[in-house]
Amino acid sequence: MSSGLYLHDTGEGRETLVLVHGFAGSHRIWDGVLPFLSAELRVLAPDLPGHGRSLDLAGAGKAKACAAAVINALDERGVNHFHLAGHSFGGAVAVLMALQVPERVKTLTLLAPGGFGPEIDGDILAQRARASDAKAMQAALEAMMGQGKAVSQAMLDHAMQLAERAGQREKLIEISDLISHGGRQGAFPKAMLEALGMPVRVAWGTADAILPVRQSDGLPSSFAVHRFEGLGHMLPEEAPQAMADLLSEAVDTSS
Repeated sequence: MSSGLYLHDTGEGRETLVLVHGFAGSHRIWDGVLPFLSAELRVLAPDLPGHGRSLDLAGAGKAKACAAAVINALDERGVNHFHLAGHSFGGAVAVLMALQVPERVKTLTLLAPGGFGPEIDGDILAQRARASDAKAMQAALEAMMGQGKAVSQAMLDHAMQLAERAGQREKLIEISDLISHGGRQGAFPKAMLEALGMPVRVAWGTADAILPVRQSDGLPSSFAVHRFEGLGHMLPEEAPQAMADLLSEAVDTSS
């Protein structure tokens, strides 16, 4: 029986990279990253439950359920080994995937991941979830960006296209309430992070208004941590080439 999860499949190659978007995104947040990746790399990017083409799937806003949904979708396609990356809430999903099937995850790259500390700006998430017109959406996106980073027309158009799907705005409001409770989020115990045996890279913008960059402090010594000066929370869209370079490095060094 099909999982029903939408999984965008791009490219061919012996190496597979799975890209997991964050809150209020879709597989299209990686559009700017893809051109900088090797054409010989197969890239799979899901729409998580409650988002985009997976809007009506169960488990929206629950990282463990989302992780299971992505693994099931990969199972259906016979994808046994893969490199894995996740942004924001998708970073928390990616961590849970790597803990659930560690023998299948070759490398793990986390971009401003959720779950690395209790602090979270739930007000900005709620603002993004409730945005119902272009002006409100632009203001919400600007709050998530880094210093002097403009919201591109493509980024705004993508966000509006998602928001205009019937039921999407209501679902995002529901998810934002699940992710943030009074400015707090669930956090992984350090022992869980230390259990990740594959190579792990973590990227964070120093001007992240959603998840403070200090959450990248004190991580397991085996993690490679990259801090990007002046970048905000939307790393795949603010710095697509830099994120692609990080992903390519992960793939190349493990081959």
